[in-house]
Amino acid sequence: MPPVTLELQPLFTAVRQAAELCRRVQDAHLVSSDKEGQEPVTIADYGSQAIISRALRRAYPDDGILAEESGEQFVNLVPEDRRKTVVALLSDILGEAVRQTDVVAWLDHGQNRVTERLWVIDPIDGTKGFLALRSYVIAVGFMLNRQPVASVIGAPAHPSPGGMLFHSQSGVAYQQPLSGGLLKRIHVSERSEASGIRALESVEKSHTNHERMARVRAAAGLGDAALTRIDSMEKYARIAAGEAELYLRLPRLNSTRPFMIWDHAAGTALVQAAGGRVTDIDGSPLDFSEGRALRNKGIIVSNGRIHDRVIAAIGQVLTQEE
Repeated sequence: MPPVTLELQPLFTAVRQAAELCRRVQDAHLVSSDKEGQEPVTIADYGSQAIISRALRRAYPDDGILAEESGEQFVNLVPEDRRKTVVALLSDILGEAVRQTDVVAWLDHGQNRVTERLWVIDPIDGTKGFLALRSYVIAVGFMLNRQPVASVIGAPAHPSPGGMLFHSQSGVAYQQPLSGGLLKRIHVSERSEASGIRALESVEKSHTNHERMARVRAAAGLGDAALTRIDSMEKYARIAAGEAELYLRLPRLNSTRPFMIWDHAAGTALVQAAGGRVTDIDGSPLDFSEGRALRNKGIIVSNGRIHDRVIAAIGQVLTQEE
């Protein structure tokens, strides 16, 4: 696929504005509610998506958008006082008078539009981490013909002071401080020796099976790998930046929980641009081709040098489970 050159500066600005909104919500308005019995949602989810969709509406008005929240949810699920809080926060951060009708229009812009060019927004990836004041990211992926090829990921809780902004396009990945500053090209690490491998996995037990993944690491000879549990697509970003080598996601046995596209599109584009690999557990590519969910059984993200070893170990563990 030929490289696509995008003007991402409007997205950098939007992600930084969304991060500021998220910070203010954490400081003073941290309330969540269940969304149709699924994952929790906060007013920051709606505010963050509104900011990003507004930027895309101005920069790329004809492109499609696949996003987690909707105007209908905002009106019907969010109490009036919290909707007013979102409107007030957006007005202050954007420096313009914002009405509720604006928020609804921004949330719905570009959704359900069938286009070759598709932006995938996760306004807060890792909502439980956001609520617990752990890691979360604001993620925007760009897909061309349903293949992730570019990304912007803001990681306010990244260990670097003030957080980090990651992005990729045309097969190259970068990072810079979230507040602005030196732009640095990033690459996955070259580590392959078991003693030096740093592994990542999700904090939430409902998202994955920690015990199964421990068995896979042991079967791959990586049982002693340093293990860190963090929320969100920050795991992808850390691998892209050479800060870790492996992120494995195996669901619980008999799980029917889908992998949602917005949880993986931006991260996949970033890791691949940094020289890493992202596949299903059998080594096949992630399938972004239909709807809102991936058609995959699990996910392996690595620096590429240990990838085949992990695929073989998963096959061994699955055989033992039969």
